[in-house]
Amino acid sequence: MAIEVQAVPCREDNYAWLLLDRATGTVALCDPGEASPCLAALPEGRCDLVLLTHHHGDHVEGVAAVVAATGAKVVGNPADARRLPPLDIAVGPGEGFALGAGRAVVIDTPGHTRGHVAFHVQQPRGPGAAEPGLLLCGDTLFSLGCGRLLEGTAEEMFLSLQRLRALPPETLVCCGHEYTISNGRFALTVEPDNAALRARFAQAEAQRARGEPTVPTTLAEELATNPFLRAPDVATLAERRAAKDRFR
Repeated sequence: MAIEVQAVPCREDNYAWLLLDRATGTVALCDPGEASPCLAALPEGRCDLVLLTHHHGDHVEGVAAVVAATGAKVVGNPADARRLPPLDIAVGPGEGFALGAGRAVVIDTPGHTRGHVAFHVQQPRGPGAAEPGLLLCGDTLFSLGCGRLLEGTAEEMFLSLQRLRALPPETLVCCGHEYTISNGRFALTVEPDNAALRARFAQAEAQRARGEPTVPTTLAEELATNPFLRAPDVATLAERRAAKDRFR
């Protein structure tokens, strides 16, 4: 893969995401919610860009330390700048920026928070088959789930998920938390006869038993198994999100 991606476990169940473009040496870090593990993961202590999906502390509390140690430039949504760490590169939905030899495009994904965005990292073109893109989606889309509606509405979340649905199915989904098992238990109550979901849940249980992350997943897997991404309309999404909020 031209741009390599690595999950960096943070806090109790968060993931920051480390991106490395070996062609240019560019290093990017998405949502560093804790300084120590993120700094330890940086190759040769280098970081060029810090990408922020939203303002919550478990996604931004490591930013200051990473910037102090590396001089990285912070990238985020200008519409939410007052709640984010200081931005060096303000990039709004629909806009893009270079990430090594590739390019990242900002996608508007409100619902969990008003100013939430996702980053679709498009791989640089090479002589062979195209490499899959990367979706850094924070707390909008999870493996087998979606984010809580803390500031937004079900309609906003539905539209956000529709934007993500439109990406290529081979896209790697890099979400902000290790929630697959709890999400999967709920998903099985929604679609108990979904064979792909049952197989996916069994795989996730085996991964966690080995101490492995269950992400990244792919958009194709989510389209086949995620009850929120599969919701046909706003009302269904709202019903499923409310049920998940009560689920234990």
